[in-house]
Amino acid sequence: MPTIEEVSASLAAVIDPTFDKPMMELGLLRDVVVEGDKLTCTVTLSSSSDALKQQIQQNIAKALGTFDIKNVAIDWELKVPTRQSGADDPIPGVRNVILVMSGKGGVGKSTCAVNLALALSRSGARVGILDADIYGPSLPTMLGVSGHPRSVDGVKIQPMERFGVKLMSIGFLSEDPKAAIIWRGPMLQGALIQFLKDVEWGELDYLVLDLPPGTGDVTLTLAQKIRTTGAVIVTTPQEVALQDVYKSVSMAQKLNIPILGVVENMSYFLDPAGIKHEIFGSGGGEKVAEFAKAPLLGKIPLESAVRQWGDDGTPIVQAQPRSVVSEEFVKIAEALSAGIALRHFQAAGSSKAPAVEPHRRLKIIR
Repeated sequence: MPTIEEVSASLAAVIDPTFDKPMMELGLLRDVVVEGDKLTCTVTLSSSSDALKQQIQQNIAKALGTFDIKNVAIDWELKVPTRQSGADDPIPGVRNVILVMSGKGGVGKSTCAVNLALALSRSGARVGILDADIYGPSLPTMLGVSGHPRSVDGVKIQPMERFGVKLMSIGFLSEDPKAAIIWRGPMLQGALIQFLKDVEWGELDYLVLDLPPGTGDVTLTLAQKIRTTGAVIVTTPQEVALQDVYKSVSMAQKLNIPILGVVENMSYFLDPAGIKHEIFGSGGGEKVAEFAKAPLLGKIPLESAVRQWGDDGTPIVQAQPRSVVSEEFVKIAEALSAGIALRHFQAAGSSKAPAVEPHRRLKIIR
């Protein structure tokens, strides 16, 4: 039987797929125990996906190929890297702030934000979503939530919760959901900061902010008040949308908000025969990604079920997790979380991963 030293020496060659460095060197593969023909170990993931786990399992199995080890049991842990924040940060417990934005209205930005948040949550991350579109809140409808938030201590507001995701929207505070909110810019900015500062978000891996269309006060306020991880830009393929989307990219760049990636929504329609129809043209996502110098995270097909489930208050990632659209959202969430982890790692310039929280065992919802 191999010694623990021999096994550890072989496992030292296992490379982390995200960081492209030896996992044991980074402290991401540890607690190796060999008992007869069984090996147990602990693996820490900075982002969660089935493909990532399978690749790591294969790499470990390959490294152990010369030994008579028939059973490998891996204890998976999730450790999401955190953004840098100052002493006056209104949400110190939030590891990453993701802005979902587009200079164009009607591109399905809220649909993408909600389904992206749910996909991240189903991967095992702690997720919240803030409806930053004060004038046109859609979170209550899309997630089927009604009622008003409450405060336990009279100081902090408890967010609403649905499908394991924490939620806040001006729509939860309005007595009449059909009444217009008529506020000037300073009132809007004040409400937005209050939603960040006075809501008990707790410990979150990701807080997704669904921004309003355009390049106005909301994005500017967020850039001034909090250190964001970056923005996901949502577009549709047609040229008339791109002209406005370019402006949102330009604004983010001027405000030093990193562009994490681009999502092309309503990319194509698959008819019952499986033939793809590019109703709104093609290539828009690639053009925005090239302009933003950011990856194209994915393309969401045009599917009536997305609209139906959104109207019914159960987004498609929750309602039909095995559908084509849901699987594409999951791929986008995986690419996004991996990109965020790599960005943090490169910025830190460290050869060691952060210490793991002992209680964060990975729980993936199927």
